Amino acid sequence: MSASLEPERILVVDEDPAVLDLLASQVLEPLGYSVAKANDVAEAIQQAITFAPKVIIASLTLPGLSGKDLLVALRSQGMDIPTLITSRKGMEMDAIQAFRLGATDYMVKPLRETEVVAAVERAFHEVRGRSERERLTKELAESNRQLEGRVRDLTTLFGLGKTVTSTTHQGQLFSRLVEGSLLVTEADMGWVLLPEEGSQQMYLRAQRKLPPSLANKLHKPWDDGVSSLVLLSGEALAIHGEGLSQFRLARFGEAALMAPIKVREKSIGIIAVARIKPHPFSDRAKAMLEAVADYASISLVNSRLFQALEARAQRLQQMIDEAHMDAQKRAEWREGLDRGLRAAQNQIEQLQRETEDPNLLAGLETVNRDIVAILQDVSEITPDSDQERLSS
Repeated sequence: MSASLEPERILVVDEDPAVLDLLASQVLEPLGYSVAKANDVAEAIQQAITFAPKVIIASLTLPGLSGKDLLVALRSQGMDIPTLITSRKGMEMDAIQAFRLGATDYMVKPLRETEVVAAVERAFHEVRGRSERERLTKELAESNRQLEGRVRDLTTLFGLGKTVTSTTHQGQLFSRLVEGSLLVTEADMGWVLLPEEGSQQMYLRAQRKLPPSLANKLHKPWDDGVSSLVLLSGEALAIHGEGLSQFRLARFGEAALMAPIKVREKSIGIIAVARIKPHPFSDRAKAMLEAVADYASISLVNSRLFQALEARAQRLQQMIDEAHMDAQKRAEWREGLDRGLRAAQNQIEQLQRETEDPNLLAGLETVNRDIVAILQDVSEITPDSDQERLSS
């Protein structure tokens, strides 16, 4: 018998009180089994529901409904319980029919103790094997679910990485980041908060599935009572239930997760998700949101870099438009252009030293090569060539 803390349960069904007593009191209970008894099908079905036996020993010659009827009734109730049938000698055809109805073993009366013990042990071996298979099946299904979730999360993060390196429109970037956050954290709604230039006040910059009353606050001030704490601490925060009830966030969600968006170790914004029900966010969800926050940080650095380069490009175009000037001013123009381009190179080198993101490094290297090529072109511009272009 199994050494489990709870005794294994057996239901014995027989029309003969002497057989019931023999099996229960003299054979099974001394071995540590918990035994329930019944003398007809109706009582047996009731015991099967309330006592929930792991194994049933049932006589084929029960009064009224037979043991075969019991097998049919158990199957109709969806109870797949190993059932050992007993009968007097000469009922082999009935036993065969019982096997077709789901019986797992057969014993001929008068019953012998050793035969009963062996049959019961075989039945429990089947029960334990079935339980182990069910456990392994559940574990495999859960492992597959987790694996599918990780593949989905990695695919989402990979897509976010491509978006960050290929999109310069900040509104589109943050909308995509919020959408990715919902996928990797299994949240119901999400949003991004960033301050105005030169201000500490947080503004709603992007959102997904917020209630209409909050979605209408896009590009307006936002104060939920929690974001400021996350911004100050610089650490991600998961909060739910009673802990959340004292903040404004509790009006539209019962679990929230927030991660700071950092640039050069300074928190400058918040990316957040929430669930309508009080189902707390896991450490894995927290790690996933922090990864998305890193992408948000990269997108901000990219945006600032592109803005700086665009401003320099505009100044360069202005210089070109003013190219029709005397030789002295043209020399000053070339000198200023050279200084501007080299200053841009210095900024790029600083960014390369401060970031470890491979996608951002690759983009900076491309921009740097373009600047080197422009410097080479500028160095080849001579006063004579300028005069020739002016004449043409």
